[in-house]
Order: sequence, then C-alpha cells, then structure tokens
Amino acid sequence: MSEAPAEARVIPPLRRAVLIGAARYRRHSYGSNHPLGIPRVSLTLDLIHAYGALTAQEFRVSRPATSAELEWFHTREYIAALRQCEAEGRVAHRYRQRHNIGNFENPYFPGFFTTPATAAHGSILGAEMLLQGVIAFSPAGGMHHAHADAARGFCYINDPVLAVLRLRREGLRVLYVDIDAHHGDGVEGAFVGDRGVTTLSLHMDTAYAYPFTGGAIEDTGPLGNAVNLPLPQGVHDDEYRYAFERLWPAVLEGSRAEAVVLQAGTDILAPDPLGKFRISTQAFLEVVARVLADTPTHADGTPRLLVLGGGGYHPLVLARCWAGVWGLLSGRNLPETIPAAGEALLRAVDWDLDEDEDHFEALFTRRIDPLRPGAVRPELRERVGQLFATHPLLRNGRLR
Repeated sequence: MSEAPAEARVIPPLRRAVLIGAARYRRHSYGSNHPLGIPRVSLTLDLIHAYGALTAQEFRVSRPATSAELEWFHTREYIAALRQCEAEGRVAHRYRQRHNIGNFENPYFPGFFTTPATAAHGSILGAEMLLQGVIAFSPAGGMHHAHADAARGFCYINDPVLAVLRLRREGLRVLYVDIDAHHGDGVEGAFVGDRGVTTLSLHMDTAYAYPFTGGAIEDTGPLGNAVNLPLPQGVHDDEYRYAFERLWPAVLEGSRAEAVVLQAGTDILAPDPLGKFRISTQAFLEVVARVLADTPTHADGTPRLLVLGGGGYHPLVLARCWAGVWGLLSGRNLPETIPAAGEALLRAVDWDLDEDEDHFEALFTRRIDPLRPGAVRPELRERVGQLFATHPLLRNGRLR
C-alpha cells in the first residue's frame, strides 16, 4: 500500500470495513486506445489517501486466484487458455475464436490473466471478510459480463460470480444488486438456476446499449430470481431515485437475502463517456447509503455487505465517486472539498475528453456534484408498474 500524503489528517473509521487492492493495478493495462486504459483503482486509492481515510489495518492485498478457485465458475479449458496466452505473450487464433480474447473488446496486454485473476481473488477475499463480520470493498472487481468459457464486454473473469459462490458455500442466501450502466448478464446467467441467489439489475435498455440482448422486464429466469429494469436514455437523479426506491425494498424482502453483493459501476454518472444517464455522484452515493442501511446484519450490527467496482470510463469521476463509497462503508464523513493533495493528483491525470464542459473544473475541487432533478417520465413509471405487475417475485412478494 502506498504511503498517505504527509499533510493528510487521518480520519478515523466508524465501521468495521476493509478495502482490497494490489500493487498490480498501478500497471498499464488494456492498451492506450481502450476505454479501460485509464487509472481507476490506483487513482481511487491515492485520492482516499489524500483524505487520510485509509489505515494500514483497513487495507487487504489480493493475490491471483488459483485455477481451482477460478474453476468454481469458469471452464478448465478457458483458464488454461488465458494462462498460456499470457505465458506466450500473444493470443493464438484458435483462442481468439473460441474464447473471444485478443480482440479490441478484450485485448491482450501483459498480465491479461494475472491482473483479472488478482481482481477475482480480491472479490473472493471480500466475501470471506464479509463472512468474518467485516464490510468489504473491492474496487477492482465487478467484471460482470464474463462467461464461463469466454470473455465478454472487457471482462475476462467473472469475479462477482466467484464472490457469490463463496457466500453460497456457507449456505447464505444472496442478493446481487447491479447498478452499473450495463446489464449484469454474466452474473444473472450464472445463477438463474439457484433459488438461493436473486439478481437485481438496473441498466441501460439493451435495445440501445451493450450487451444488446437480454435484460428485459420479462427476463426473469425459470425460477423468477432475476429482476431486470431496463432504463431509457437520459435518466436523471429523480427518475433513478424513483425506480430504485420502489424496487430495492421489495426485492430485498422477496429474496429473503442474508447477504448483499453490490456492483457499483460508475458509468451511470453523467460525464461518463460510455453511459447514457445523467446521474450525479450525490445520487449515486444515496443509493449506496440505502443499500448499506438496509442490508441484513451480523449480530453486532455490521451489514453483511460486499461492494465491488465495475464499469466506469471517466477516471476523475470514478475516483471521486469510489472515494465517497469508501467513506460511507467505513463510516467516515469525507469533506466535499477535495484536499490539495487530491486536487493535484487528479489534475495530473491525462484526461481532456470533457475539458470544455461546464462541470469539468469542479471535478478537481469538489467530491459531490449538484443534483440533477426533473420530472419522472410516464415511460419510466409504466416500466416500473409493468415490472411489479408481471414479475413473479414482486407479484407474489417472495421467491417461489
């Protein structure tokens, strides 16, 4: 773990929480022309340090997951292919065709097995910390598109599935909540046959967004344990709040969950270049705070909650938001004004995509955005109403 800036005043935690990371995330990955070829976890950690909001006792280092761990979900052939490609420094044509790797979507880069395998162990470790009575945050996780035998949507290893499987090994009923802008298809597909897991995904309608299939209201799975709300373009704070505040308590109660895994991708935030919503950081954090407050607890009152990262393609927006997530999870009240050391590190990031926008300068100085209110469109009200009227979990009040 890197040293906190000398001028940072330590803000003590009020909750038992750990943040999981690894030095590997400071290495360049995905390539300079890829949406994920930006600083994410490292920038988040540095900003948290600038706030003085992380102690050595709260930090955990993840190692690469073993093949045995990865094969809880992924096929042996796929994991062997990833390992071999990394060892050879290239992706053979047969692996590119069979496993959807070595292309622009899921490119080869040095460490393209070890890096996602480290993130995968981070999420497994987060599940184990949850079992030990501690809230866990693994920002490198949340790669929710990967299939058992193939990479999908920038995701090589489906660490959320592995984390949920670790909790299921202990017999816990799990609610997986996905607020990433894109449908959590890989996680949903992994658990449609498991009555002990419920998946809830609020996402851009796949009629206009990746993965361009699935994620519809009627996609409930054979057991009715998949809940999907596809959202129209341009959803703002009040609309997202309306949808989430109706769905979240109903799904939490109906799932009878004993633990919650939250995928907190930041691509729903307004400046994100791949998202189509107009959500503020403040509204995002309201959702995380609601999940934190309502999640079932251990005997001492600590929520049984694991939070993972996910999408997010604007490094400044992402780091500000995930620093706020860590503040909530650890019980810290982080100042809205970004400290001088934090401002300096954000200004040092090579990013100018939206430098001409009115919001850009505030990204360096303020952790919270102005709220983006507005009227809830009839289209969205109708979708939420349709979901409650037709989904077996919501109609019957609990899983069958």
